[in-house]
Amino acid sequence: MSKQAMIDTFQKHVDAELAGDLDTTMATMSADPHLNHVPTMAGGVGREGVRNFYRDHLVGKFFPPDVKMTNVSSTVGDKQIVDEIFISFTHTTEIDWLLPGVAPTGKPVEMAVAVVVGFEEGKISHEHIYWDQASILVQVGLLDPKDLPVSGAESARKVLSPRLPPRPMSRSSLRGPPLRMGCSDGGFISLPWGSIVDPAPL
Repeated sequence: MSKQAMIDTFQKHVDAELAGDLDTTMATMSADPHLNHVPTMAGGVGREGVRNFYRDHLVGKFFPPDVKMTNVSSTVGDKQIVDEIFISFTHTTEIDWLLPGVAPTGKPVEMAVAVVVGFEEGKISHEHIYWDQASILVQVGLLDPKDLPVSGAESARKVLSPRLPPRPMSRSSLRGPPLRMGCSDGGFISLPWGSIVDPAPL
């Protein structure tokens, strides 16, 4: 399968997902595919499992109507594509593969996504999809970033615009809640955030 054919097949696949075309989506996939949204573990295994997941949770329900996608980079190998994508939308509809069990918040969301797409015999064999879930939770108001080493929309913006300044790495910027570690006697000790710990039993 040529590299251009892989690119065209994946684009057809994504377009069908956004258009709500389940049959075309599945027509781009192999006989025994799997799909894994890594942070939430949402997806499916085998053709029936993937089809059921697409039907019930993703095709036609991929993102809210105002979604915008910007391709940041694409790496095309002999048997797979890795796409880096900046995505923005307003959380006006349920997105259960991204935020399972969370009702629409009306909040704006920006996310950087890495998609690993494998191919076998001219069809998509798998998709492994990665993003920063902590950033999403911060943006929809489900996670307070205070005293935690997490970011909101700014982490995705820096993927789109890499010359934006990095996070300051002072001790105060890395401060978080104490780290609780188990000891060999069954008790616990608390260490300040950022401590370097010897892996030997305490």
